[in-house]
Amino acid sequence: MTVNIDQSWKTYLNPEFEKPYFKDLVDFIKHEYKTHTCFPKASDIFNAFNHCSFDDVKVVIIGQDPYHGIGQANGLSFSVNDGINHPPSLTNIFKEIELDLGIPYPISGNLVPWADQGVLLLNATLTVRAHEAGSHQKNGWEQFTDVVIQTISEEKNNIVFLLWGGFAKKKKKLIDTSKHIILESGHPSPLSANRGYWFGNKHFSKTNSQLEQVGVSVIDWELK
Repeated sequence: MTVNIDQSWKTYLNPEFEKPYFKDLVDFIKHEYKTHTCFPKASDIFNAFNHCSFDDVKVVIIGQDPYHGIGQANGLSFSVNDGINHPPSLTNIFKEIELDLGIPYPISGNLVPWADQGVLLLNATLTVRAHEAGSHQKNGWEQFTDVVIQTISEEKNNIVFLLWGGFAKKKKKLIDTSKHIILESGHPSPLSANRGYWFGNKHFSKTNSQLEQVGVSVIDWELK
């Protein structure tokens, strides 16, 4: 695995790349990609960082694992490649945007346009073995992405963190709540959403309201 990550992030994360846990992680990922089908493709592993530079981060959405189906994952949490059917969680995200902002349900589930505007779509684990959810957990990715969250918290101000579901909410302890905005809700997965823990959270309008209050340009959530 080559750490192909935007220079703006290297400024803060280079020390991590030299630590024993990360070198072990690189060895593990290289072996996994050589011996199994894994996602996303190797060149997309750090897409979340390469489409959203450190300087541009306004919003952080935390996911858990990449999608493990063929052709789905593209390195951004909750996002799928163009032409791929929308997984249930992504469908519910788009339905909430429709309810919240009146934006029509999109054709593409590719969230790159959000990332390009400053939304860091960060999975806690950046890779996965095909058809095996959670297969790359507890091999170092979580330690790395926790550092990412802490670094954003320490080095920036007025970031909106969207914590959806129990897993993401546990990351709250990494965030300085005195200088950042945290919006929490249930997960957009059908299990949570159908119990009433997702729909109506209005996180997308609330995010833009918070950004406006601190004089930061808002996110255009509409996808074409």
